[in-house]
Amino acid sequence: MKIARLSPFIAVLLLGLLAGAWLGQGSFAPSAPIARADAPVPAKTPSAAPQVEDPKAVYAVPLESSPVRGSESALVTLVESSDFECPFCKRTAPTMKKIGETYGSKVRFSFKHNPLPMHPDAIPAAMLAEEARVQRGSDGFWAIHDKLMEMPSLDRASLEKAAQEAGLSIPEVRAALDGQRHLSRIRLDQALMTSLGARGTPTFFVNGRKVVGAQPFEAFKAVIDEELARADKQVRSGVAAKDVYARVVEKGARAPVMVDGPPPAARADVTATAVTVRPDDPARGSKAAPVTIVLFSDFQCPFCSKVGPTMKQVEQAYAGKVRIVWKHQPLSFHPKALPAAKAAEAARVQGKFWEMHDELFANQQALDEPAFAAAVKKLGLDEARFRKDAAATSTAARITEDQQQAGSVGATGTPTLFVNCRKSVGAKPFESLKPIIDEEIAKADAAVAKGEKIDAAFYERICAANVAAAPPVAAAKPTTNVVVALRPDDPAQGGARALVTVVEFSDFQCPFCSRAVPVLKELEKALGKDVRVVWKHLPLSFHPNAMPAAIAAEAAREQGKFWEMHDKLFADQAAHSPATYEKYAKELGLDLARFQASMKAPATRARVEADAAAAATAGVTGTPTFVVNGDVVVGAGALREAADRQLGKARLASK
Repeated sequence: MKIARLSPFIAVLLLGLLAGAWLGQGSFAPSAPIARADAPVPAKTPSAAPQVEDPKAVYAVPLESSPVRGSESALVTLVESSDFECPFCKRTAPTMKKIGETYGSKVRFSFKHNPLPMHPDAIPAAMLAEEARVQRGSDGFWAIHDKLMEMPSLDRASLEKAAQEAGLSIPEVRAALDGQRHLSRIRLDQALMTSLGARGTPTFFVNGRKVVGAQPFEAFKAVIDEELARADKQVRSGVAAKDVYARVVEKGARAPVMVDGPPPAARADVTATAVTVRPDDPARGSKAAPVTIVLFSDFQCPFCSKVGPTMKQVEQAYAGKVRIVWKHQPLSFHPKALPAAKAAEAARVQGKFWEMHDELFANQQALDEPAFAAAVKKLGLDEARFRKDAAATSTAARITEDQQQAGSVGATGTPTLFVNCRKSVGAKPFESLKPIIDEEIAKADAAVAKGEKIDAAFYERICAANVAAAPPVAAAKPTTNVVVALRPDDPAQGGARALVTVVEFSDFQCPFCSRAVPVLKELEKALGKDVRVVWKHLPLSFHPNAMPAAIAAEAAREQGKFWEMHDKLFADQAAHSPATYEKYAKELGLDLARFQASMKAPATRARVEADAAAAATAGVTGTPTFVVNGDVVVGAGALREAADRQLGKARLASK
């Protein structure tokens, strides 16, 4: 095939890559942030305001030879920086489809590769997409792109099967994958995205304007509508429609555009949340240490690996004064994190948690059974006992308990640290943690000076004091008049003419949601025909079994057995697995082949994600949450009271 001549922009970018430093598996250091691409650099002046990225900034995102889908005369070009293994990227597929259906020829799509290092199958998938483009052109790329976004597994066998179904030459596909034929093309996209500050996936550029994450359709619509209006003005001024995009981005920024954000809170560093520690939580240091650092972490998270050296530096600098406590928070988009957490727990049972912890982080790219077996042998563990403990239901339950605690204290990302219950997010260096630790030690010294003893109960006392000293959180105003769009076939119990409608946003792995089940049954029994309960899925990211369970419930709904499957899923939350879902399907008398097909169908997952998007629109972030005739009720505790109140209002209104 012919090699196209590189544009000046790409030539400069390649020179930059050769001179740049690698930051791990293929990530490049971004250029320094600038104020504006076409503005002089202002003199540095001290500012108390933190720097944030300008939401109105336009970035130079050249299409070059990237695949494009849509009309050349489209007034808006949406460029997606994505990773085929990234679960959040997969969630955007229905949104992109809706954008295409809504705007037609006014919007076109382009793709930039950004396979993240924690996704081992992302690069092979990206190479397959590029090979499809070589063999079948742009249409071939988009056909494979759509298929990859639907596939639950991207292992080698699955990729070859997808290639065969797409009619590609399998020998050429194998040669491309084995020889990493298109890796340089993929790395070029990555370098561009990194230079623009698009390190995470998915990241989108709408006529050069950055939209980060798996945002709902409404978020994209707001930006697209603004850009359409601007583009329309250009066309009316004489610019050809096909030239609009080039005109828009030609002076765009080539590095993150930073502006002053809102002034920082006076004492944002004292945000505190009570974090309980179990007697047998993995810990280093004395229980009577004046400072306890609780670390919520994930063995596959690349940022978490940076925390280990920092913690050792802390322990050396504050010998005998600091205790480190580990809490599991394996994130759902790190497929190897949960098995690694189970391996660490199985080692903990034999008194070797921290030794296994160090082995797992030292071999972060190989968190698999052979790596676990090698670590077991190296650490001298009882292999049979290790395997039994790693597979035990109690081990999974213990990890889930940590995850639930993480959600309750706001540790939704990793790493998150709590220094005597004072929250610190991210892999911060020793220098950032030192002032907080020094403050906490000073508090302990002051307590000793007053005659207080620094004992095992000191942690609870100092946490209580820190939480009390934290800035008061303004009481949230009651959320009322919330409208949740309901589909005719949403799972529902009760008559459509009921005076009270309870929309339940729930998660099959959430323990609090299971406790809501009897509360709802009592409510239905008490109010009878006056209440209708409608189910909406909201599988939380830190519950790895929640999405598969939701899909199983949807597959049962298609055969008229949603509520029966609902009850089985909540009856034994620890037993969730593909085999269990099929077992339940057989017990309910479902057509098993149809059930299995529904479990794999993209439309089934899309339906669950549509519910989650509805939750976001309604401002619902946790489970269980109920919308009772428009009033939001978090948790089942006040549900009966809210239902009675709304029933009274409805009866008065009907007189």
